[in-house]
Amino acid sequence: MAVKPKTVVTYRATAQCPTHARTEIPIRDLHVVIDEPTERGGTNLGPTPTETAMTALIACTNVIGHKNAARLGIDLGEISIDASCKFDRRGVLMEEEIDVPFPQVTLTVNCITPANQEELDLVGVETAKYCAIAKLFEAAGTDLTVKWVKTNA
Repeated sequence: MAVKPKTVVTYRATAQCPTHARTEIPIRDLHVVIDEPTERGGTNLGPTPTETAMTALIACTNVIGHKNAARLGIDLGEISIDASCKFDRRGVLMEEEIDVPFPQVTLTVNCITPANQEELDLVGVETAKYCAIAKLFEAAGTDLTVKWVKTNA
């Protein structure tokens, strides 16, 4: 009998906060550092929390996009992802509470691929259904646009 994987799991982490700007988080066998740049009192050992949010979206799009492409039998070829993220800093600057700190995010997934644009559009539609980080941004009110584009080498 095959073992069915759990559909809901609990992630746990205990972070150390050696300074006001740096957070060190052990995850699996990794040591993740989230930090501020030196000009904001950090040690610049890692991305900021907000940069981490954007990079998580990029990475999730990559992973879930590839999973969907494989499921659909579509070869994505070589991809790169360009991101443009508007960030309303008034909240982190303690000027005022901001309901939507990331009002607009655009990702362009550039694919050097034998697939046609229609197939890439299908991967995009399926990825939007399953990318957990994209769902978080959208639920927060972000205007998220993800374009899947066939490009030439």
